[in-house]
Parts: sequence; structure tokens; C-alpha cells
Amino acid sequence: MLSFRRWWWVLVLVLALFAGGFVVWADSTAPPMSEALKALESAASTDGVIVDASEWLAFLPADREPTIGLVFYPGGRVDPRAYAPAARSIAAEGPLVVIVPMPLNLAVFGQGRAESVFGAFPRVTHWAIGGHSLGGAMAARFVHRHPTSVEGLVLWASFRADGDGLAEQDIEVVSIYSTLDGVATVDEINASRPRFPSDTRWVAIEGGNHAQFGWYGTQAGDNPAAVSRESQQRTAVAETIRLLESLPAEEE
Repeated sequence: MLSFRRWWWVLVLVLALFAGGFVVWADSTAPPMSEALKALESAASTDGVIVDASEWLAFLPADREPTIGLVFYPGGRVDPRAYAPAARSIAAEGPLVVIVPMPLNLAVFGQGRAESVFGAFPRVTHWAIGGHSLGGAMAARFVHRHPTSVEGLVLWASFRADGDGLAEQDIEVVSIYSTLDGVATVDEINASRPRFPSDTRWVAIEGGNHAQFGWYGTQAGDNPAAVSRESQQRTAVAETIRLLESLPAEEE
């Protein structure tokens, strides 16, 4: 009995060390770049965007009441503030954009958080959901599990896993990916195509990579980009706005 108890406590200690190490690993995100922090400022705004960081990172157009909204899930172990410049650029065109922080910086632990956002903005009548990398995969899983909650899906460097296919679903989808991405490769993106609706738009950013979808520096396993971060961001933002503009502007 003494031997059993000794091994039991060894097992408990090993599990505790593993859990602690996992938390430290998940919490060690690259800090957002200065451009991202600047995009969080509402003061002296010249683009008419107000930022509310009280619960989520919400970007609201100041001169109108948006009826279209985008919930955005960050990539795995990426600081949600890293997507602020893109979110701000999208909001400047009229939609509401809400970046949702995730437990342990992993969207797999908060894939249903979009529902709380929907409830907090009742005047937004048409929603899209999207995300970068793991965030995009979990956004697609949300659509699979809540087929009537959203009308659009935006994927940045992301693809859907087996079992969560959306091929038969009536939803607008755009998948934006990069030709030099070392994390979500072109082959992986192409292999996922049968899991999405036949009218999905596939947008390749020539020379882009994985990390330049955000403003957080480089990422392990990625390839160097052959285009600037600004150029890649412009394409991602423009294609995202294009999808949002395809949604109804107001209730009929």
C-alpha cells in the first residue's frame, strides 16, 4: 500500500508539472508590434473608428450604427491585439469588428465565445465569423455547430479538419492564404477545398506567409515572405470587406 501511495503522488506531481508547463507555453505569445498597439487608440482618430477594449477588442464606426458584424478568432498563441490594424481598417468601412481573446490563447478552448458577442450587439443583424490559423479552424467549427447563427465565414491561413465539413451549408465563404506559408501550406489549403461550399472564394496572396496576417513578428516553422506585411494586410482586409459587403445591409 505504501508503494502504491508513493507512485500515486509521483503521478500527481508529474501531471501537475505537465499542466503548469502547458499553461506557461500557451501563455508565451509574441508581443504585438508597435503598429498593433497604435491601432488600439481611439483618441484623435482620423478614420472614424472607436475602440472598446473593456471585454473584447471591439472596433466600431463612430458615424453610423452598423448592421453587419465580424467576430474574429486569433491564431493559436497569438496576442489578440496583433490583429488590431486589420480590424480597424475593416471597421473604417462600416462593419463592427470584434476580436475575441481566448482562454490560454487557444481558440480550441473558446470556440463558442462568438455567441456572447452576438448577444452584446443586438442591433447587428447580419454576422460573419472568421479567424487566423487555429482561430479560423475554430470559427469554421462554430459554423458547423451553429449553422443558422452566421451568414459568412472568413478564413485567414486556415483550413477545416475532417468531420467539420461545410460543403452543404448555405454560407458565404472566403479563404485567404499565402503561397509561402510554412504553417498552413498551400497543399493543406488545397486538400481542404472539398469540405467547403462549391462557391467558396479562394484568394492566394503571392509571396505572403503565415505571420504577416497579424502584427506579431515572425513565427516558428514559417517561411520568409516575399511581400511586405502592409501589402499582405491590404489584400486580406480588402477580401474580408468584400465578403462582408456581400451580406445584406439591413433586414428586409
